[in-house]
Amino acid sequence: MSGLVNTCVRSRRLFLRSGCGTLILMAMASLPFAPTAVAQQRREREPNSVYAQRRAKLAAAADAPIILTGLTGREEDSQAYVFAQEENFYYLTGHNEEEAGLILLPPADSKARKDDFQGPREILFLPPKNPPKEKWNGVRMSPSDPGIQAHTGFADVRPFSEMRATVEKLARFYPAFYTILPYEKELGGFPHEKETVDWLKLAVPQASLKDIRTNITDLRLIKSPTEIAFLREAVDLSLDAHFAAFKMMRPGLWEYQVAAKMVEVHAMGGSEAEAYAPIVGAGPNSTALHYDRLGRKIQDGDIVVMDVGAQYSGYAADITRTVPANGKFTPRQREIYDIVLGAQNAALAALKPGADMCRKGKQSLYKISYDYINSHGKDQNGKPLGQYFIHGLGHNIGLNVHDPGDSCKPLMPGQVVTVEPGIYIPEENLGVRIEDDVLVTETGYELLSSKLPRSADEIEKIMAEAAKQRPIEAKP
Repeated sequence: MSGLVNTCVRSRRLFLRSGCGTLILMAMASLPFAPTAVAQQRREREPNSVYAQRRAKLAAAADAPIILTGLTGREEDSQAYVFAQEENFYYLTGHNEEEAGLILLPPADSKARKDDFQGPREILFLPPKNPPKEKWNGVRMSPSDPGIQAHTGFADVRPFSEMRATVEKLARFYPAFYTILPYEKELGGFPHEKETVDWLKLAVPQASLKDIRTNITDLRLIKSPTEIAFLREAVDLSLDAHFAAFKMMRPGLWEYQVAAKMVEVHAMGGSEAEAYAPIVGAGPNSTALHYDRLGRKIQDGDIVVMDVGAQYSGYAADITRTVPANGKFTPRQREIYDIVLGAQNAALAALKPGADMCRKGKQSLYKISYDYINSHGKDQNGKPLGQYFIHGLGHNIGLNVHDPGDSCKPLMPGQVVTVEPGIYIPEENLGVRIEDDVLVTETGYELLSSKLPRSADEIEKIMAEAAKQRPIEAKP
């Protein structure tokens, strides 16, 4: 909770925008009076009551127990690895430490209840206290900690070693369990989810397993007030970084130098990590969507795509701007830039609840942006530019920069999505993407990244003013 207080004190913007006074009171009510220091928890998190409400909604929609496990901390072998919890587990628990488990039982008054368990209908499993390990890696929470129930928001906290026996006992009452079944796609959680499934099949081979993924995804679509506050902070840190990049940009710099400055701005502002690997692509690299090599020296005449976003308290922003390396767009660069901006504005004008990001259909924002691009401008062969818009229009953001969700599902108030048309013409070494983060409201949308200029004139003006203030002798 002290982290949330610090956030509100540190950032007047967050306090004024999001009512941090209310958030502080909610957080105070959810924590014990003297919380113990924990090394791995996020600096800020939502109140325990919010996580509890999510678990209750999920359990009420299921006709069998839900079994989930967090990450172990051994998923990566890199010395640079900093543990971050599996997103669905974190969304339901707010717990950001290794080797935890969760069991949610059908509500006590539900027809789905078949067991004779007494007491709480949700159980958090944590590893036991390990003082020698803590000397190396810092304090961790354990079931034996004083006040652990109040600190975690779970009335029943048990050693992880008891989880298998609990599942085996439940199998006497239930023929099936819910978990997150694996699939090998982006965001699939593979192999963690497969490991959980394998563990369940070993513990209760007679039980059938059902997928709870869609239920959790549906909950994650609509952001809570605190989630929106964290996303606002992530967006604002990202805007600060892009402003800094505008002002430093010039021929002779390396792509990695621009990225390094942006990462520094994020970290100094309170970001715990990048939302994704920074993308700074100059010249030919501007046409590669997820270029992250950062190995080109920026040349006079290059156009530079900067897709760089901060993470704040686990929540990811996703912002892209495209700028001329020397501060002045060429006529062709400006032509393509203005077409992309026009496509984005056309999509934003139609963005409201009920619209979607599908590739086709009457409510498709993607089709609006594609049609705009395809009807404005030509390539070097005189052909329409639609063929160079090679990705979707946008996606959900949240605990993941590509938060789960069906692009063809109608948008709903409370969703936070990106709007990011682009044109990429490799034969011209010319790529342009403009990406902003948008909160869907009851009547339309709020452009969370509105403070960062989008027009070519405004970008050139900022870069020109920065160049005047730059010492003549300064060299990259």
